[in-house]
Amino acid sequence: MNKVAPFLWFNDNAEEAAAFYLSVFPHARKIDEVRSKGVGPWPEGKTATITIELEGQEMVFLNGGPAHQLTPAISFFVRCETQAEIDAYWDKLLEGGGKTMACGWLTDRFGLCWQIVPSHIGELINHPKAMEAMMGMIKLDIPALEAAARGN
Repeated sequence: MNKVAPFLWFNDNAEEAAAFYLSVFPHARKIDEVRSKGVGPWPEGKTATITIELEGQEMVFLNGGPAHQLTPAISFFVRCETQAEIDAYWDKLLEGGGKTMACGWLTDRFGLCWQIVPSHIGELINHPKAMEAMMGMIKLDIPALEAAARGN
């Protein structure tokens, strides 16, 4: 278990979100689910929290009600080795969601923001032309970024 883990507030669809993310990431697993005993805002038997692990990162989801919404101020950074991997994560996470801004960002159908990037993005954007190319992309294109980094 990670010492520090994100704790994300969902309205009343934490279980649906967890199931979706478990289906998207190949190295994912459900760790725990806490059902209410009728204490607090949850009726008896309702899931209060669900804990999952995505690619080694533990995450706790709360069915917290409508008081707070997810925000683009928090996003998850997914490092990808190939363009095919970028395309696969992009397509799966974007389903029912929307493109939020340039540079590989999207918002999924639950309102959670993701950045789908090449694993060597830091090295690439050290080159001004690659940084400029990235700023004009919605979904990142590894061959185009690498060409820009070479000055092509």
